[in-house]
Amino acid sequence: MGGLVNPLVISRVLYPNWLSISFLTKGWAFFFSQEHYNLFFFSTTALLIKLFITNFSLSSLLIEVVCIIAVRRYLAGGICNNTKRLHNQTIIITGSNIGIGKETARELLRRGAHVILACRTLAKAEDARRELCREGGKVEVRQLDLSNLKSIREFAAGIEKDGVQVHMLINNAGVMMCPYNETTDGFEMQMGTNHLGHFLLTNLLLPSIKKHKQPARIINLTSFAHLGGAIDVDNFNDKDNYDQAQVYCNSKLANVLFTRELANQLKGTNIQVFSVHPGVVHSNLSRHLVNSFIINYVMPLFQKTTMQGAQTTIYCATEATQNQEMYFSDCSVGWAAPQAKDDTVAQQLWKHSSKLVGLATDSN
Repeated sequence: MGGLVNPLVISRVLYPNWLSISFLTKGWAFFFSQEHYNLFFFSTTALLIKLFITNFSLSSLLIEVVCIIAVRRYLAGGICNNTKRLHNQTIIITGSNIGIGKETARELLRRGAHVILACRTLAKAEDARRELCREGGKVEVRQLDLSNLKSIREFAAGIEKDGVQVHMLINNAGVMMCPYNETTDGFEMQMGTNHLGHFLLTNLLLPSIKKHKQPARIINLTSFAHLGGAIDVDNFNDKDNYDQAQVYCNSKLANVLFTRELANQLKGTNIQVFSVHPGVVHSNLSRHLVNSFIINYVMPLFQKTTMQGAQTTIYCATEATQNQEMYFSDCSVGWAAPQAKDDTVAQQLWKHSSKLVGLATDSN
């Protein structure tokens, strides 16, 4: 995690690349629709302080409210302002019954897409489907457990058997900083789910995506935390020296490196690939870090909402063009860490991952 605390990282936080004229002129209606809780809390706090602690002044209160709005607008980050329609587009989103994945599905359905919710727990996914079907488009549920290679193969086989033409794959699901645990196949849970599961899923769906020869997109959710990551292909399951924060960073770095090598292998096709940092988002990913009171009532004050966190994914699904950084943040090209641009490591990771998930066997 030491890589997260250095001048380069701090400069990227203080001067994000999305800060532009459009930031000041667009997206305000969306912003205010997402900020009821935060703006009410901070404005009320400022008013109470004025009334009971300092001398009340309407002008100074207004200045403080403006500052509150400015800070929250900064923290909310980039907003996808395009209105592109996605009629006749079939989109698979993993982990889409909750959080960022669910909000991504909601917006893409509003644009007319056919969305497949690929989720581990069918009952929860079905609850999400019933809610999301009001948004328009078409939504269906299919079971997918990314911590189980057999489940991944069954999911991909079902897509192939049903002749589904996949226009977009959004690898959204993930776990963060959990205690040491293993997947069904014996991989450390974070690397096994965040990287290996999506690695296998993508490769199994690629032949079908290529076959249709239509423009397609593959979007891998990563994190700003990849800046603190390091990849050692020989120590994916280092149980004795397990550091849950470091392994999370490593798995997010793996997402960017996977995206990079995938783009290299797809040169000359109509398939664009992206890795996405959604921002610091209020979601259930934090459940292993702090107690529920802090998660539910304190952290939201300083984080994005899930719909705000979905904005860059939506941007990459509708408007973005693949970039050599292979990394997008706040609806713009982001700054990937130097270790995320190492093509040699990306190739090594690909080969090692292929062996671990038995990909060579699948292709024979």
